[in-house]
Amino acid sequence: MDNFIVSARKYRPQIFNTVVGQQHITTTLKNAIKNHQLAHAFLFCGPRGVGKTTCARILAKTINCTHQTPEGEACNECNSCVSFDAGTSLNIHELDAASNNSVDDIRALVEQVRFAPQAGKYKVYIVDEVHMLSASAFNAFLKTLEEPPGYAIFILATTEKHKILPTILSRCQIFDFKRITNNDTVEHLQEIADKESIKAEKAALQVIAQKSEGCMRDSLSILDKIVSFTNGEVTYQNTLEHLNILDEDYFFKLLEAMQQQDMAAAMMLYDAINRKGFEGDLVLNGFAEFIRNLLVCKDAKSASLLEVVEGLQDKFMSVAANTSVSYLVSALNVLNDAEIHFKMARNKRLHVELCLIKLNFLQQAIQLASDKGSVSKKKRIDGPIAYRTKTIQPLAPQNTAVAASSTSSAKLIIEQPAAVVKPVAVSTNQATSVGTSSNSLPQIKPIATTGIKKSLLDALREKAGAQYDIQEVKEAEVLDLIKLQEFWDGYTAQLEKQLKHSAAGTFKIAGLEIESDIHFAVTVSALTAQRFVEHEKLELLEQLHKTFNNRAINFTVLVAASEKEDVPLHLRLNSKQKYERIAEHFPLLRELKEKLKLEIDY
Repeated sequence: MDNFIVSARKYRPQIFNTVVGQQHITTTLKNAIKNHQLAHAFLFCGPRGVGKTTCARILAKTINCTHQTPEGEACNECNSCVSFDAGTSLNIHELDAASNNSVDDIRALVEQVRFAPQAGKYKVYIVDEVHMLSASAFNAFLKTLEEPPGYAIFILATTEKHKILPTILSRCQIFDFKRITNNDTVEHLQEIADKESIKAEKAALQVIAQKSEGCMRDSLSILDKIVSFTNGEVTYQNTLEHLNILDEDYFFKLLEAMQQQDMAAAMMLYDAINRKGFEGDLVLNGFAEFIRNLLVCKDAKSASLLEVVEGLQDKFMSVAANTSVSYLVSALNVLNDAEIHFKMARNKRLHVELCLIKLNFLQQAIQLASDKGSVSKKKRIDGPIAYRTKTIQPLAPQNTAVAASSTSSAKLIIEQPAAVVKPVAVSTNQATSVGTSSNSLPQIKPIATTGIKKSLLDALREKAGAQYDIQEVKEAEVLDLIKLQEFWDGYTAQLEKQLKHSAAGTFKIAGLEIESDIHFAVTVSALTAQRFVEHEKLELLEQLHKTFNNRAINFTVLVAASEKEDVPLHLRLNSKQKYERIAEHFPLLRELKEKLKLEIDY
C-alpha cells in the first residue's frame, strides 16, 4: 500500500509561477534574481498557510540553480535542484525557532555561517517562526545578520511581525504576504480536484474557501477530509454537513417568519436547527453573516462584497430589496450583542430564543419609534445639559414688552434673569404689538414654529390608546442637605424602634457633608462607629434611592482624624498571646496542659 501524502505537501509549489495569490512577492523576487540584486536578509511575514515557507524554499532553490530560466525560475533538472527536491542539499539549512529559541541554538547557527558552500553559490538559512526567539537570542543574531559573508543569505519567516525587535526589522528586506482570496482558492482547489479525478461542485469549493478564511493549507486539509468522508465526490450538501455549517435556506425561512411576526414558526425552526446538533453561537454567527450579506446587497456599489456561493446572488438581491435598511441594521446590532453575551449565559438555548423573540417584534418596535416616517429621538432628561450662550444686544429698551398676537401660533419664552434680555428673530408675517410699561419687565419673545412635532411618548399614547396606562418616569433628584438630614433623622428613629440603640446613637452624632450632587460623606468619631454605619449601608442606600428617586447616590464613611479609639486589650491580642496571658494568671492551666500532653491549635 502506497503512503498517502496530504494535498498540502503533495501539491506544494516548486517554482514561483505556481504560488497562488502572492504575485506581488513572487514578481519582486524573480526580478531581484534576474538583476542580481539579492538582499542578504529577507523577512517574510503574514497569516498562516499563505506561502511564506514555500516562497523561502523556492528562493533558496532558485538562487543555487545552475541553469535558471530567462524568467528567473529554477530548472528542476540540475544537480542542485535535484538534491534540493530530494532533501539532500547541503546549501540549505532550516531552523525551527519555536523549538530552538535559545542563545546556544543561534550561536551554533552563527558557527555554521563561517564555512563556505562546498557546491553552489549561496548558503541559505531559513529560520521559521522567528518571533519565538528570546531577546538574548535576537541580540546574539544581530551582528551576523547585519554583516554576513557574501555567500550567506538569511530568510526569516513569522506570523507575528510585531513581536520582532526593531533592530532585526531594520536589517531585513520585509515582504508582507496577504490572505488568499476566495476566487484564487477555488481555482486552485478545482485544479487539484481535476488532477485527482475528484468530482467537486463549485458551490462546495466556495464553501471550503470561505471556511478556510484565506489559508490555502486549511482549504487543502478540508478538501482531503471531505474526499475521505464522501469517497471522492464533493457536493454542496455533504460539505455543509461535514463542516457543520447551516444552509442559507434556514436563514431565509427564519427572516421570512420574523418579518411576518410569526414567532411560533421562528421558534419551531430554531428547534429543528437545534435538533440537528448546531450550537446557539453558530446560529447567531451564521444569521449575523446572513444579515450582513443582505445589507451589502442594498447598494449596487457594495454588492461586490457579497460572500455567498454561486447561484444564491439573485435570491439575496431580491430579499434585500424587500427588506428595509433600518431593520437590517437593528437586527445586526441585536445579533452582535447576543453573540457577545452568549458565553456568559447559563441557559444557552433561552438566550438564543430571547434574541429571536426580539428580532420577531423588531419591525413593530421600529414602527412605534417612528413618527410620520421620521424617527423620533429620545430626549435626555436624567440631568442638566451644558450649552454655550452668546449675549446679543437688545432691540428694544428693557422696559418694553412684546406681546404675541392672539392669531399667531408663536411660543412665548421669558428669559431669566429679567435683567438680561435676549431677543430672538421673529418671522415677518407675524403681527406683534409693542407697548410701554412703567415697570421694568422682562422681554417676552415670540418664536416662529412651523408645527408641533409629537414626542415618542405621545406617539406611544396614540398607538396604544386607552388599553395601557403609560406613566412617565419621575425625574431623579440631586442631594439636598435639608432633605438628607430629615431622611437621616427618620432612619435613626427607625433604628431605635428596632432596638438597635448602639447604631442609633452612632447615627445621631454622625456628621453629614455633601460632596457632589450624588455623593456625600458621613463623619464618625471612632472605628466602631464606622462599622455600625457600614453594617446598615445596604438598607440605608435602598431607602435613600427611593427617597431621592436616584440610584446613583452613594456615600463614604470617614473616621475623624483627631480622635483615636481605645481598642480593648483582648481585641489587640492574637490567640497565642491570649493563652499566655491566661496561663500567667492561672498556672494550673499550664500544668494541666503539660500533664495531659495537650497541643493547642493557635
